Amino acid sequence: MSATNKAAVRRYVDEVLNKGNTSLIDELIALSFIGHDPTGPEIHGPEGVKQRQAIYHDAFPDLQYTVEEVVAEDDTVVVRWTSHGTHKGEVWGVAPTRKQVISTGTMTCHIVDGKFQEAWIDWDALGLLQQIGGIPQHL
Repeated sequence: MSATNKAAVRRYVDEVLNKGNTSLIDELIALSFIGHDPTGPEIHGPEGVKQRQAIYHDAFPDLQYTVEEVVAEDDTVVVRWTSHGTHKGEVWGVAPTRKQVISTGTMTCHIVDGKFQEAWIDWDALGLLQQIGGIPQHL
């Protein structure tokens, strides 16, 4: 089960996040899915995932994720990633800066029967905001 779930996470990163294949979201995300991301309210179901992906894609259209590590046990998968992109669209009230950004984070997922049931995303949103000038570099 762990190997299959790790493959589902890698498929999500490769196909959905990096290639923009949002139609795959309906296949991988359960209708009852709940996502926890520090940058906004809970994400619900495939439509919520699509809406959140659109926000990031509009702001960083060339955003690419590199999987640094994947660890799994039973129905839980943790993926550590680094992302790179260019700030080309407004995000969180910050106008496009055309700056190259780098961010790191982890996502802990519960996957049952090949579908994401719940996920906790922990990433350096503060660092990203600092890179695009949304808040001062030093507080």
